Amino acid sequence: MSATAEEEIPDKGTLERVRRRQSQKRMAVALLLIAALGSLLVWRSRNHAVTSIAFDGQRAFEDLRNIVRIGPRPPGSAALAETRQYISVELSADGVDVWHDNFIAATPVGEIPMTNIVGVIAGRSPSVVMIAGHYDTARLDGIQFLGANDGGSSTAMLLELARALEKRKNKLTYWLVFFDGEEALKRWSASDSLYGSRHMAEQLEADGRLKQIRALVLVDMVGDRHLDILREPNSTPWLSDLVFETARDFGYSRYFEGGEFAVEDDHLPFLQEGVPSVDIIDLTPFKSYHHTAQDSLDKCSPESLSIVGRVIMNTIEQLELKFE
Repeated sequence: MSATAEEEIPDKGTLERVRRRQSQKRMAVALLLIAALGSLLVWRSRNHAVTSIAFDGQRAFEDLRNIVRIGPRPPGSAALAETRQYISVELSADGVDVWHDNFIAATPVGEIPMTNIVGVIAGRSPSVVMIAGHYDTARLDGIQFLGANDGGSSTAMLLELARALEKRKNKLTYWLVFFDGEEALKRWSASDSLYGSRHMAEQLEADGRLKQIRALVLVDMVGDRHLDILREPNSTPWLSDLVFETARDFGYSRYFEGGEFAVEDDHLPFLQEGVPSVDIIDLTPFKSYHHTAQDSLDKCSPESLSIVGRVIMNTIEQLELKFE
């Protein structure tokens, strides 16, 4: 059946209506594509966040080198006071507000003045994520204990995290907390250990500020050349999962295969107060050089600091999505 000439040649009005319908269809398709792309980007930001602020492992390693040069740094020592000065100056130079939490600790060797250092980076929200570690070293008689990994790496990690966070547009407020007195003065026990974290958790609960703390990310012994982060079972499961999933997404799973091992550390006083907390800690020193003279700078590497630093920076991005 053939069409007539009149049917084959639409009039000018019909052509215009056809063009409008085609244009509307193209616009509708474009809007659908834009919406789909937006949804994809939101999904990627929620599931595969990539930080735009780099964590500089080499710069963190230079901090570690400077800290180790000070020597053994047990609570109450002149060396720890020098370390405290170094931390405070570095934080202030990077534009971070610093306050000192001074207290007197009753220990088996007498009363010792101690100081937690807190670097505050304000965000749009007053809700706080604490990123913490200890800056003291164990008091070991007869041993020149430099604590490069145990005490030094957490200090260097926090200093570089502070620099990275200070450059970032933060939704949440961050506290970089350097705990004093993590180590026992005589023999590890509930009363002879974790002096700084126990004091701070009690003080924050007493003055009502603890309710601002949404999560605590603790780092300890994170600079080892043979990085082997363990899953610490006292830690809050969802927060621990978030850290390990972030490590997996970045291809770092092989550095987070330290097995499961319970550790008494500075996260415990906050867990006891109901604060979600995770301890990011390496298993390797426990197997070889924990609390020996072999805990020296050559056991650490900037690459290991970079790996843990990147995982923390991207865990932070996930926490901001969770708490927004």
